[in-house]
Amino acid sequence: MIQASNEWIINEKSYGPEFEKIIKDNKLDDLTGSILWNRGFHNQEEVEEFLNPNLEDLHDPFLLHDMERAVNRILYAIQQGENILIYGDYDADGMTSSSVLKTALDELGAEASVYLPNRFTDGYGPNKDVYQYYIDNENINLIITVDNGVAGKDAIEYAQSRGVDVIVTDHHSMPDILPDAYAIVHPEHPDANYPFKHLAGVGVAFKLACALLEYVPTEMLDLVAIGTIADMVSLTGENRILVKYGLQILANTERVGLLELMKLATVDFQDINEETVGFQIAPRLNALGRLDDPNPAVELLIGWDDELAQEIASMIDEKNNERKAIVEKITEEAQAMLDDSPVQILYKEDWHPGVLGIVAGRLLEKTNKPVIMLNNDNGVLKGSARSIEAYNIFDALNPHRDLFVAFGGHAQAAGMTFKLENLPAIKEVMVNFITENDIDMTKKGQLILDGRLDLSEIDLDLVKNLDRLAPFGMDNPRPRFLVENYQVTNVRTLGQNNAHLKLRIEQGDKKVDALYFGHGAEAIEFQQVESQLAVNLSINRWNGATNVQLMVCDARAEGVQLIDIRSKKAEIPSNAYIFEENIDNNDIIGSVLYLKEIPNSLDNLKNLIQTHNFSAIYFENQMKVEYYLTGPGSREQYARLYKTIYQYPEFDVRYKLPSLAQYLRIPNELLVKMVQVFAELEFVNIEDGVMTVNKEAPKREISESKIYQDLKEKIEIQEFFALAPVKEIYNRLKEEKNES
Repeated sequence: MIQASNEWIINEKSYGPEFEKIIKDNKLDDLTGSILWNRGFHNQEEVEEFLNPNLEDLHDPFLLHDMERAVNRILYAIQQGENILIYGDYDADGMTSSSVLKTALDELGAEASVYLPNRFTDGYGPNKDVYQYYIDNENINLIITVDNGVAGKDAIEYAQSRGVDVIVTDHHSMPDILPDAYAIVHPEHPDANYPFKHLAGVGVAFKLACALLEYVPTEMLDLVAIGTIADMVSLTGENRILVKYGLQILANTERVGLLELMKLATVDFQDINEETVGFQIAPRLNALGRLDDPNPAVELLIGWDDELAQEIASMIDEKNNERKAIVEKITEEAQAMLDDSPVQILYKEDWHPGVLGIVAGRLLEKTNKPVIMLNNDNGVLKGSARSIEAYNIFDALNPHRDLFVAFGGHAQAAGMTFKLENLPAIKEVMVNFITENDIDMTKKGQLILDGRLDLSEIDLDLVKNLDRLAPFGMDNPRPRFLVENYQVTNVRTLGQNNAHLKLRIEQGDKKVDALYFGHGAEAIEFQQVESQLAVNLSINRWNGATNVQLMVCDARAEGVQLIDIRSKKAEIPSNAYIFEENIDNNDIIGSVLYLKEIPNSLDNLKNLIQTHNFSAIYFENQMKVEYYLTGPGSREQYARLYKTIYQYPEFDVRYKLPSLAQYLRIPNELLVKMVQVFAELEFVNIEDGVMTVNKEAPKREISESKIYQDLKEKIEIQEFFALAPVKEIYNRLKEEKNES
C-alpha cells in the first residue's frame, strides 16, 4: 500500500515585494527565491554570500584552538628531521584527512608516514599497541591524529610518557575530560571561539595544511569535498565554500587513482556533484574500511603510479561489490527475524560487523522501530544501532553502561559491545524507556517540502535555477516538492528482483517520468490509487537526449486505498487482516483489509467495513466455485436432468455424477446444486448416496427451493464482486445498512 514514511510539512511562499526585488536582481525564479527565503536568507548580503561562495571568506586557520602551537611543533619536527606519523581513520573522512595532511607535509619536506587503523584489529581512534609499535620500531617522534583523537586519552598519555608528542586534529564530540596532548586542534574546543563549528575531519586537516603552507592549497579541495560530503556534516558556511570549489576541482582531477575509481563507478563526468561523491565515490572508499585494511586508499588518493592506482581502484570496486552482496544477504536473514517488539535486537554468528550499521538503517526504514544489529562472537555481541527520530537511543542506554563492554553514539545511531547474557536486560531497558518517557513510537519524522509543483513548471531552466542552491546536503537539502492531481499513465518495475518503480505521470499536456527506489512491490497500487508525491528534480541523459525526471522521496494517498488484485499478483502488506466470514471480526488489529475470498452473505463484511476505518483494502475476491459463470441452471437444464434420471430406478450420485454431468453438458458443481434442489422439493430421495425418483411428488416450481434462492443470491454477489469496479463494491458495502 502507498503509505508516507514521514509527516509532510509544506512551505508556502511568504516573502514580500522587497525580497522579490532581490530575487529578480539575482536572476532567480520565484520558486528558487521562495526556497532561499524559507531557509533563512532574507537580505541581499545573505543571498549574495550563499549564492556565491568565495575562498576569500574562509576563516583564518589560526583562529582554531592550539593551531599556532601545532604548526610550530610540526615545523620544528621537519627542521630536526624527526619521523612523523599521521594516524587517521578507516572511513572516507579519515582517508581524505590523512591524504591532505600527508600531501602538505611532503611539500614541506617532512619525513611522514600514514597509518589508518583496521576497524577489526585496532578499533576506532588512538590505539596504544599501534602507538607502541611505531615508537619502538619506526622511531616516531611526533604523532598527528586526523579525524580522531579527542577520545584517545590512554593511548595519547602513553605516547607522551614515551617522549612522543601527540597533536590531535579532530571534529568529533568532545568528552568531559580531554587527552593530555601536546595540542588539540578542534573547531568546538571550549577555549577558542572558531566561527564555524561543523568542519569534517578533513576540513580540520585542511586548515592545518593551510596554516603550515601559508596559503590555500586549492588542488587539495577535491579530497576535502569527498571527506566532507561523506561524513554528512552541515553543508553550510565554510563547508559550503570548501565543497563548492572542491567539486569543481574533482570534475577536472588529475589524481590517477581517483580517476580509475570514478571510471569503475561509471561516474558521469559531465555532471559531477555532491551525489557523485555520496553515492559513487564515498561508498567505495568506505567499503574498503568496512571489510579490509583501509591503508591502500591513501595510495589511491595521492599516489601517481598508474599501474598501482588501477590495481587498487579495481580492488576497492570489488570490495564494494562484496559489501553490497553481504548487506543483501544479512538484510534478508534479519528481515526473517523481525517480530512485534517495539525494539528489534537481532544477532547471528556469521554476520559481518563492518556492514551492520547499513543493515540496521535499512530495517529502520522498513519497521520504523529502533534496530540493533549484532555479530555474535562466542557469546560477545558487537554491532551498530539505528533509531527513529522519536527515540533517543543514546539517552536510553547511556545510563546503563554497566551492561556493556563498550558503548558510544548519538541520538539516532550507536555502536556497542556486550555479553549475550545481558541482552534480556538491555532489551528491557529499551522497552521501559518508551513508557517511562511516554514516547509515541508511531510518530514519523518530518519531511520539509519546499512548495507545490505543477508538471507544467518543470523544465531544464528550473533545474539550473535550483542548482544555484547547490551543493546540497545536511542543513541545505536538495529542494523537495509536492506533486499532486496527476494521472499515472504507465508503471513498470526496474532493477534486481523488480525492486524499483518507474512511473509515467501526466498533468494536462505535460508528461514526466518519476523513479521511486525500493518500492517496486507497490506497482499495482500506483496504477489504481490516487496518490501524492514528494519529489526532487534530476537530469536524465540518455541516447543523446537530456530530460528532467522526478526522484520520489516519499508518497502518500488520501482516504482509503482500494486495490484491485482480482487478476493480478500483488504483495500484500504483512500486517493485513484477512477477512473470514464465520468469525468475529470486531477484534481485528491493523488498518489494512485483505478480502481474499468473497462471502456467501454480505452482512458480516458490511458490518466490518462500516465499523472500522481501513486505510487500504485489497480485493482479490476468490471463489471456491464460480457459480456466476454457470448461472443457477435454466428451466431446460432442470427438465433434461429430471427426464434423464426418471429412466433409472436408482442412481448412485457418489460415483456416477461426473458422468451424468458430462452427458448432460452441465458443469459438475451446478449439477450438484440442481440435485440438491430436487431433493429439497422432494422430486428425488437420496439415501446412502443412492438417488431414486419420487414419481408421486406433487408439481412445484424450482423457484420455491430455498437452495435455488440462495444460489441465485450467491450468483448475484459473485457477479458483483467479479465484475464491478472496486470503488462500486466498497461504496455498496460502506453505505448500505444491515437490515438487522
